[in-house]
Order: sequence, then structure tokens, then C-alpha cells
Amino acid sequence: MTAPIPRDMPDVPALPHPPALLPSPVPATAVVPPVRRRLAAAYRLLTALLALTGVALALLSADPAGHTLSQFAIQANLLLALVMLASAWRAWRARPPLPAALTGAALLYVAIAALVHHLLPTNAASPFALPDAVATPPGERAVASHILHTTTPIAAAVNWLLLTTPGRLHLRHTMTWLLYPLAYLGFSLARGELLLPGARGRYLYPFLDVEHHGYRGVLGNALLVGLACYALAALLVATDHIRPDPARHLPVTGFRLRPPVG
Repeated sequence: MTAPIPRDMPDVPALPHPPALLPSPVPATAVVPPVRRRLAAAYRLLTALLALTGVALALLSADPAGHTLSQFAIQANLLLALVMLASAWRAWRARPPLPAALTGAALLYVAIAALVHHLLPTNAASPFALPDAVATPPGERAVASHILHTTTPIAAAVNWLLLTTPGRLHLRHTMTWLLYPLAYLGFSLARGELLLPGARGRYLYPFLDVEHHGYRGVLGNALLVGLACYALAALLVATDHIRPDPARHLPVTGFRLRPPVG
């Protein structure tokens, strides 16, 4: 026989504090195993080698190494090479991608270098055109110029469009990205002041030539170029939020989580 159920149940004292559930995040690797992205790794490695090749050929040209390394395109391509090497290593080892702000900065800087090169010093219709730049440079300089100002920017854009996850860039990144061009402006003007007047290559870009335009004209030119750079950065962020997701073409795994892209 079972004991009868009492009519009056004793009161159970209330808990002083509700039990707190400890967070237990489950990493994506617990659901989807990490996958090596061999194609992305190989493409980024080739892009990095291409950028380093362009820099090496530019250093082998007739210009002094100090003048070559001071150019914005050279520095932008060196940054791109470092970012692509790190991204290739992460893709090969199935690691999370680099921060989008860093990869976006590398893309923006090579794009700025390419647009400035093609629209200002090498454009015969530009008021800042240089005769030596408009004419086809000989040998290694021609190959280096083509790699640094055309090939690597296109390669970086293709990597961004096809091998990275969209929607990771934000407008707050744009102001941070412009800190380097602003610092480069100060470096270029300080470098010009340290060199002797009339020295070859005293000012790295014709629109920053204080001897011809004065500081007021140079700062005006820099302001216009800076506004164009900000517009390009904002366009990059806007495009990042409307471009298609390359991961949607990956095979269905049965889980909602998918291997990372980037």
C-alpha cells in the first residue's frame, strides 16, 4: 500500500535568487569542422607574390631606393602583400579571417594609388600630368608600374568580391582608414622640406609640389584628394553591404552554420 497524500502540503521556501545560467557558447567548429580554403590561400599567395614582384622591380629601376620606398603605391602594395600572406596562411590553416577593417584598408590604399596614378600624373589631360609619366617608361619601370597600379588593385578587388564575406565593413572604418593618407601627406611635405630646393624627386607627386603651387595650393589639392578618398571609402562600405555572398554557392551541409569565408 502507498501512503496517503496529505491534504496540507508544507510550504516550500522561495529561493532568494533565481539560479543564473552560465553561458556556454558552442564554437562553430563543434558543429562544422574547420575546412581549409585552398583556393583562397593559393590566390592570396599569388597576389602577395605579385605585389612583392612589382616592388622589387621598382627598386631595381634607376630611381634611388629611398625615393622608391617613399611612394604611396609602394607602401600600399607592401601592406597588401603582408595582408595577403597572413590571409593565405589563415585560409590554409582553417583559421578565422583577418579583421575586415584591415583587409578593407589594404584594398582601399591600392585603389587610391591606382586612381591617383591613372587620373593625375599619367593622364595627359590632367593639370598635374608629368611628361616622364605620360610617356611609356622603359623596361622594368613599365612592368613595375603596370603591376603596382593596375594588376594588384584588380587582384585585391577580386579577392574582396569573391573570397570574403560581405557586410563586415562599416562607416566608422572610413575615418580610421584616412589616418594613413593624412600621415603620408605630412611625411611627403616634411621630406620635401628636408631635401635641397631643385632636387630631383623632391616632392613625390605633382599636386603636392610646394615649389610650384605653394602651401595654400598644395593643401587645397590635398583636401580635394582627401575628399575623393573618403568618397571612395564610403563607396567601398556601401558596396560591401549590397554585394552577393560568395558562401551561398557552397554545398549544403545539413547545418545552419557554414565554414567561414574570408
